[in-house]
Amino acid sequence: MDAYAVDVLFGSSTLQWIEYAAVLMEVLAVTIIVYAIVAALARYFWRRVFQRASGDDCYHELKVSVGKTLLLGLEVLVAADVIRTVALEATLQSVLVLGLLVLIRTFLSWALVVEIEGRWPWQQAKNFQQRD
Repeated sequence: MDAYAVDVLFGSSTLQWIEYAAVLMEVLAVTIIVYAIVAALARYFWRRVFQRASGDDCYHELKVSVGKTLLLGLEVLVAADVIRTVALEATLQSVLVLGLLVLIRTFLSWALVVEIEGRWPWQQAKNFQQRD
């Protein structure tokens, strides 16, 4: 379905609302990532400077916090891409680009899980030693 057909079917005001929703979700994802990373860094420095916590413990907590934040941000970005592609640009090219973006973000999510938990997402956690 091309953009004109979508415009006739849904109306331009609905399409504008969908575009605003997708942009809002992208802004939300960036806000989540930036806010959570700043908060994690503040916690890290607070624990290291004022509580004299172990560097290894603080670093592991920082790494886990930033990793989880990135995972959440990636999920919100994928949702925004899905909304934009399915509702606004339902062409073969846009669907292929969406598929590539989802594939890349899925790989990044798996890499983050491996970094945080030391195992692949499909492996059971009980087979691995927990750091906590």
